Amino acid sequence: MNTAVLRRTAAISAVAAAFVLAVASPAAAHVTVNPSTATQGGYTKVSFRVPNESDTASTTKLEVNLPAETPIGSVSIKPVPGWTAVAEKTKLATPVEVHGSPLTEAVSKITWTASKDSEIKPGTFQEFDVSLGPLPEVDQMVFKALQTYSDGNIVRWIDEPTTDGTEPELPAPVLKLTAAGAEAAAPSAAADAPVAEEATEESSSGSSAWGIAGLVAGLAGLILGLLAYRKAAQKA
Repeated sequence: MNTAVLRRTAAISAVAAAFVLAVASPAAAHVTVNPSTATQGGYTKVSFRVPNESDTASTTKLEVNLPAETPIGSVSIKPVPGWTAVAEKTKLATPVEVHGSPLTEAVSKITWTASKDSEIKPGTFQEFDVSLGPLPEVDQMVFKALQTYSDGNIVRWIDEPTTDGTEPELPAPVLKLTAAGAEAAAPSAAADAPVAEEATEESSSGSSAWGIAGLVAGLAGLILGLLAYRKAAQKA
């Protein structure tokens, strides 16, 4: 009798613990480009934000590939203390015109490499700033990135956006581009900001509610198990 009760108690506790972990575990961070939107034909400064996801190794190198199909005429890199940046250029099969002048080569990849004391340690992140322009007249730019760790592991953030809107396993940083005329809609977007903020707060509250629900379920499972065990012990 006692053995059966103990098994049931263990099963209830295991289910409760699994549920708590499922609702409480955060989504994995990944390499992103910030801000995530810019204007076609204009210039912008973007930051490639690189979080360290390893518990034991540090990030030692970042490689960011610029899309070859939409070459950028001007690419400037902001120095990062303790990191060496190298921009590689590629000859263009077909020259493109930038500000009235033909462009025969363009930056195709930027590689940042850390000195020993400047690596991105576990639990920290680093940002790498780049000035780009003029931006192409396309809907988005996908920057495929490779993140190298001190233990030799390489994480390839190269998955392009999916057609159904779901996030791929290893998403590449994506810069959305809007037409210059779309700036006229900015006041309307600003007016809607409180609603968006409210929606964000509701989403955050919903996540917190699920987290609390998970903890309550876990505690309830433990309490039920203990009560069942005490009842069986008293009968014995």
